[in-house]
This record gives sequence, C-alpha cells and structure tokens, in this order.
Amino acid sequence: MTQPSVIGSPWRALGHRNFALFFTGHGLSLCGTWMQSMAQAWLIYRLTGSPFLLGLAEFLARGPLLAFGLLGGLLADRWPRHRLMFVTQMLLLCHAGALAVLTLSGAITVKWIMGLAFFQGVITILEVPVRQSFFTSLVPRADIPSAIGLNSSLFNSARIIGPSIAGVLVGTVGEGICFLLNAVSFVVVLGCLAAMKIDVTEPRDGQDAVALLKEGLRYAWHTPHVRAVLALATLLSVAAMPFSTLLPVFAGDVLKSGPDGLGLLMAATGIGALAGALRLARRQTVRGLGASIARATALFGGSLIALAASTHLWLSMLALVAVGFGMVSALAACNTLLQSLAPDPLRGRVVSLYATASLGCTVFGSLLAGSAATYLGAPLAVAAGGGVTLVAAAWFWKQLPAIRRHIRESGLLSPEPVIPS
Repeated sequence: MTQPSVIGSPWRALGHRNFALFFTGHGLSLCGTWMQSMAQAWLIYRLTGSPFLLGLAEFLARGPLLAFGLLGGLLADRWPRHRLMFVTQMLLLCHAGALAVLTLSGAITVKWIMGLAFFQGVITILEVPVRQSFFTSLVPRADIPSAIGLNSSLFNSARIIGPSIAGVLVGTVGEGICFLLNAVSFVVVLGCLAAMKIDVTEPRDGQDAVALLKEGLRYAWHTPHVRAVLALATLLSVAAMPFSTLLPVFAGDVLKSGPDGLGLLMAATGIGALAGALRLARRQTVRGLGASIARATALFGGSLIALAASTHLWLSMLALVAVGFGMVSALAACNTLLQSLAPDPLRGRVVSLYATASLGCTVFGSLLAGSAATYLGAPLAVAAGGGVTLVAAAWFWKQLPAIRRHIRESGLLSPEPVIPS
C-alpha cells in the first residue's frame, strides 16, 4: 500500500465553511484573550510586585479544570457541542466585561482579580473540552492535523498580535481598555457560531454518567499512546509551561524592560509557536509524530535553560522563539495524535483528559514556579523546569517502540486517509 505523504497544504481545513467561520471568530477572540492575559499579569505585578500572586492567579484560573475537567468532557460527548459553545462564549463575555468595568471605574483590587480568575476557571471546565472537540468535528478525519495546526497557528498568531497591542495600550491608556476589547471580541464569536450550518443533534442519554467517566479513564489507561502523551503533557505542564507566568518578572526585574518588553517577550514566544503550528498543519499523516514530539520536547527544555541564562532582551527574545517552537510542536502534536486516533464517541472525554494534563496541571507548576521565583529567583526556577523537560523528552523517546507496536497491532492507521497534495 502506498504510504501517504507527510507534507500537504496547511490550509485545507479552511475549505470547510463551518471551520472557516470558527477560524475567523475564534481568531479575533484569541487576540483579545492574549491582550487580557498580558494586561492582567501586568496589573497584578503593578499592584503587588509579587511573583507568588502571579502564580496564584494562574492557579485559580486552571484549578477547576484540573479538578473537574473530565466532567466537561462528558458533557461534550453527551450534549450538542454547538449549543454548548454558545453558552461558554456568553459566559466568557460576561467575565471580560466585568473585569473591564471594574478596572475602568477604578474599583479593581487584587481580590476582584483573583475572584474573576476563579470564575474564568469554572467556565474553562466546560469551554476547553467543548471547543477542542467541536472544531475538530467541523472537518473530516483526514483534515484533523490541518485543523489542529491551523488552530494552533491562530492561537500563536494572537500570542504575537495581542501582547504587542496590549503593551502599547497598557503604557498609554491602561489595562482596562484591553479587557474591554476582549469583551467585544466575544460578540464576533457568537455571530460566527450563529452563521454556522450545524445539524441539530439530540442529547445522548441512556448511559450512566459514572459508567461513561470510567469508560474514558479505562480507554486512556489501557491505550499506550494516550497514556504516554498524557504523562508527558502533565510533566510539561508542571515543569515547563509556568515559564510564561514568570515573564513579567523577567521583563520587570531581570531585563528592566517594562510593559513594552513584556509584550515583546510574549510576541517572541508567539513567533516561534506560530512557526511550529504551521509546520504541524502541513502534515497529512500522524506517522512519525511520536519522534517529532520527543525532539520538540528536547528543544523546549534546552531553550528554557537558554532563557534562564540570558540577561539581554534580544537574547531572551531569541530563546523564546525557540521555546515557542518547541512548546507548540510538542503539545499540538500530542493533541493531533490523540484526536486523530480517538473514537468520536470518546473524543470529548479524551480531549478533557488532555486539557486537564496540559492546562489544568499548570496550577501546580504556576504555584511552584511562583514560590521558587520568590525565594530562588525567576531564572533559576525556569532553568530547573528546562532540566526536567529534557528528562521528560528522553523518557518519551523510550516509550516510542511500545506505542508504535500497539498502533500497528490495533490497526489504528490502517486504512489511513491519503490526502491529495
């Protein structure tokens, strides 16, 4: 049998109308989200000067997903994902609007920021698994790598655009305008969702919720590639991903570059991440993706160590380009591998497990990084995370023979769709 080519058009998923609408609305919303993320981090650091509180905000925003993420995946498998998308985007609109009103009125306090971060975390329980399983259901299986790669490129293009704009706005008109623009962006998302042509499906009832949860956990534990990917994502979330939480400390204390410098650091990460996402979007097959994940993870770890050693803005930006490339090449490839091989009835639960590992577990890493930076300094905290990431890359590489054997024996790639170049 002819092997499918690894490389194809990265844009093919945009040929599907519903995905194109999702891409348009979600892209604008992500720019607003990154503006809000940068502005909120700077606001916390401006009000308190505390690396620990930066980590605490991340903990509150991610903690609910860690605790209850699988329940969100269960709902994504049982209820129409299109309707659930409307609900979650409306709630996120309310969250951004409240943050904007409080900040612009001068009533914002650290307690309000932390409370709203927790509210955002509660929304995330449902929003992340619904969104991840929704957009991949807008394209056929053959175009899932393109859809995930384009979604990651969107995420990381916004990582460049959003913080760059926010850096200017925070320095001129303050953080509140960033929060307001993010609220407005969700109106566009709701319009794009309304314009989609989605077949109405009824809720999937008839099975006990506990049994469905056990089914998802059993599938993950007994499937080697799922088990290994979730373990790797967990390690990266705890050890490596919290570097972004400490970027305000690098900008303010290590590099002495202020909010403009923070915007440049976040944009540099986005440039590398965008390159990694577009590289993934060109894939036509998941064959060889495991080795690519291991190599990207090693690059991620080594680049974090380089970032920790830098004391110059331009060197830190170069290191963050590599950090972004390695991070997205590894994590988006993990997502692609899981979603391409997961049965559709289980996809919501698989995605929720991955979201819990890759996003929810960052709560521990953020608190750990914030505490370590408080007592040991941000560079040493980031360097330690880079070392753990290199060990994780070596461990995942050793799992590849067993993963390949299971996929081959299970026939998961036979037949695999061949995508025209």
